[in-house]
Parts: sequence; C-alpha cells; structure tokens
Amino acid sequence: MDVKVVIFDWDGTLVDSVEHIADSLHQAATELGYPALEREAYRDIIGLGMVEALEKLYPGISREQMNTIREGYGRYFFSKGTTPQNVFDGMAEVVSDIRAGGRGCSVATGKSRKGLEGALVSSGLGPHFEITRCADETRSKPHPAMLQEILAFYGIKPAEAVMIGDTRYDLEMAQCIGMPSIGVEWGVHKRDVLGHYAPHAIVDSVPDLREVLGL
Repeated sequence: MDVKVVIFDWDGTLVDSVEHIADSLHQAATELGYPALEREAYRDIIGLGMVEALEKLYPGISREQMNTIREGYGRYFFSKGTTPQNVFDGMAEVVSDIRAGGRGCSVATGKSRKGLEGALVSSGLGPHFEITRCADETRSKPHPAMLQEILAFYGIKPAEAVMIGDTRYDLEMAQCIGMPSIGVEWGVHKRDVLGHYAPHAIVDSVPDLREVLGL
C-alpha cells in the first residue's frame, strides 16, 4: 500500500485492552448504582471519548454523574498498567518496520492524554510515533478532527495516509475525509460491521496486515 503515513488506533488495535476497559466501565458504573449493561454495550463504545461513551451508555447522564463514573473508571483501569506483553503479537514489529521503511507513524485514540502518555511509555511503543492525538484534546471519533490535525502535522493529503483500527468509529472517521482505512478483526468490531465503511482492506491477522501494508 503506497502511503506516506500510517495512523493507528490504540485500544483493540495495537494493545489487547478491550476486556479490561469493559470491566473497568462495568465496575465503575455499577458500584455507583447504575444498571449493569450487556457486555457488548461496554465493548461497543470503545474508541469513543469518555464523555461520548458515557452519554451513549447512560443517556441523560449529567456531567457531575459522568465525572463520578470517570473517577471510578480511572481507579480500576490504572490499577493494571499496560506492558509490552499487552501489545498484540507482532504489532511492535509492524510499527518498527513502518518507521524503518521511511514512513510516518502516529496514533489517533479515544483515550485521554493522561492514559495514552502512560501507555506509550509502559508498552514500549512510544518512540515509534511522531504525533499522537487523543479524544480529550480535540474531537471524539468519528469526527475526523484527530486525523485532520495529524495530516496538518505531516503536510499531506488524506489519500496519502491510512487509518488502521478495530472499530466502526475508526473507519467512519477516515471515511469522512476520504482517507483509506484498514479494519482489524482482533478488537471490538468484526467484518460485518467494519465493512460498512468502505475500508481498503479488513484483516484478521498481523501477517495479513503486513501484506496489505507492503512490509
């Protein structure tokens, strides 16, 4: 695939964190008396910013209530740090090889800046990324603001980059500005969902991703 920059989602794409996020949301909300939701409901909002995620999970929630859940979520989530072992097998090498081949590499994530900064260090992936954008410093997915800011950093057009992600929010974000995308099936959403957003490819293994990227 002939692009200058590869943009990755974080949770569920580079790092195996989906179930931990779902667990942390469930525990934070239910201990405050909010109803327990189906597991898939917690998984489905992964990729959104926390404000947007909680509004979708608990419609009508106030900002004060939201902040209380967020505090509890932070306690649960950060009690378990990201390590190199949490990175999906082969993805550290994918990122390294992208940079070694002269292409740019970046992250667009629904995580908070605080959460991403810690994970960049503890996962060992941080040095590979030239720019990262988070939902709490710009607009949440699927709005394309994160991608537009990354493109501006590199001075390139949407067609010169590719967005790689495991959720419909990732692929919809790219579709909004005509950026090619690649869906990966080892995270939240599967082919039947990802396929609605006209991805360049959908892959179910890291070797397949390497092939699409030409690594």
